[in-house]
Amino acid sequence: MLHFLATRLARAALTILFVVTFAFVVLRLSGDPAMLILSIDVPPEAMVAFRKEWGLDQPIWQQYFTYMLNALSGDFGNSMRDGRPAIDLVLERIPMTLAITIPAFLIKILVGIPSGIFAALHRNSLLDRLTMAVSVAGFTVPSFVLALLLVLVFSVQLGWLPASGNQEWTGAILPIVTLGAAGAAVLARFTRSAMLEVLGQPYIRTASAKGVPWRQVISGHALPNAAIPTVTIVGFMIGSLIAGAIVVESVFAWPGVGRLLVSAVSNRDLAVVQAILLVVAVSMVTANLAVDIAYGWLDPRLRRGRAHA
Repeated sequence: MLHFLATRLARAALTILFVVTFAFVVLRLSGDPAMLILSIDVPPEAMVAFRKEWGLDQPIWQQYFTYMLNALSGDFGNSMRDGRPAIDLVLERIPMTLAITIPAFLIKILVGIPSGIFAALHRNSLLDRLTMAVSVAGFTVPSFVLALLLVLVFSVQLGWLPASGNQEWTGAILPIVTLGAAGAAVLARFTRSAMLEVLGQPYIRTASAKGVPWRQVISGHALPNAAIPTVTIVGFMIGSLIAGAIVVESVFAWPGVGRLLVSAVSNRDLAVVQAILLVVAVSMVTANLAVDIAYGWLDPRLRRGRAHA
């Protein structure tokens, strides 16, 4: 088990290093921030001074070396817009993002998984087809289209909910529903497929032939085995709690990390973009590590395999 954790942690560190390096290189090769942040009317001397102040006049390898040394000491750079530490700007926005993504995640779990189980247990019935039709619609409709439809119906036509902003708690309802609907549709489809695959296994038929009550077959055999592939999707959703709301936050003008990323990219605020990508990478890697540990808990065969490794 210790070898497994050490291997996974090493892979996680390499993944984060790759993300940080890739983002650093691409951002600096994609254009000069001074051209966007400063006015085109400023004298050339101001441009030169700006680039020197932020180290943009140095070779890219030297910029990268300096950035990594500072990052190891907890300094991830300052925003070129207001001079504040980039990581502080990101951490300030995380609570607002989690305020809509965590309730949306609960909707995904509480609606998607039971719907998928129900559809699998009533395969080819009218309710199964209806559940999957709704699931396909929720999965295929882009989030920004669903967001605009919800605004049109509940904000413009009915006037029940605000279309944007966070001045009132009701402003979070439409973003939460938008995020939750798509995720619930994905979970429903994956859970149904996993359940159908498990229900077709010989050990399910054997348990039924031995007279084991159907409820016990489902709860004791089908659900634990179907949970293994479903955990992968759930883990991905947990890891994307911060990054998964970029489009929705932009549509609803919600002041979270996603909206900050859009603003930072458009303004070429390099340190802020890098800090956001770092936080997203850490959250995704942590979620994947938790999924691997959950696999061992759900499947004893994996635990035995690791013990012998």
